[in-house]
Amino acid sequence: MTNDSDQSAGFPGGGAKAGIISRVRNYFLTGLVVAGPVAVTLWLIWWFVTWVDNFVRPLIPTAYRPETYLPVKVPGLGLIIAFVALTVLGFFTANLIGSRLVDFGQSLLSRMPIVRPIYRTTKQIFETLFSSSESSFRRVGLVEFPAPGMWSLVFLTQSPTAAIAAHLPDTEHVSAFMPCTPNPTTGFFFYVPRRDVIDLDVTVEQAMTLLISAGIIQPGAGPEAQGKLAALAETARAAQTARAAEPPPRGAATPAQ
Repeated sequence: MTNDSDQSAGFPGGGAKAGIISRVRNYFLTGLVVAGPVAVTLWLIWWFVTWVDNFVRPLIPTAYRPETYLPVKVPGLGLIIAFVALTVLGFFTANLIGSRLVDFGQSLLSRMPIVRPIYRTTKQIFETLFSSSESSFRRVGLVEFPAPGMWSLVFLTQSPTAAIAAHLPDTEHVSAFMPCTPNPTTGFFFYVPRRDVIDLDVTVEQAMTLLISAGIIQPGAGPEAQGKLAALAETARAAQTARAAEPPPRGAATPAQ
């Protein structure tokens, strides 16, 4: 008996047919790679605009809605109104009277037993994410986790406050957030000694792409990047050797003889 490949090879035009199928498959995959990200991006934008519209539109009187006078529903109106409202709110907050009103409202929320922790936590998160200061994620590093010889990406923020640093070992520490893959919004937060962190010459966006793709998309995949990775590996080995040679901290238990 002969298989299909033998039969196709024995008939004239069998190789040409296989070549056409291969080209069609390659064209389809190329089109999918080009159209897929565009489609996902457009879908996310449409979802966000629709979500804001559905949230803001009920607050607009019916007489002022465009669909009252037009035969079609105008998308994006809620997003425009939300943008204008937030901008006006920021303008009044920057003034003296507006800032006093905001402070008065915040003081009321801070006195409510159940609302107070929720409001304070949410406010700190928004201030951290949308602040223009350098306390947000600005640096990317490597720490040895979860086992010796295994390294994980972390985002570095700032040093701990004096109240926390007083309870940490007597060395410089930094705040580190280690995101999970493929959802970088969850992860682990910890304080790590500054000497145990290896700084990376990559941006936060490149590190996020690396995490979300689970290592498929590497930042700067080329000979130069391979040299940097080799240098980082050598630095990691040197740091590990230096830590192993350090004497144990005072008060630490020594192994029983």
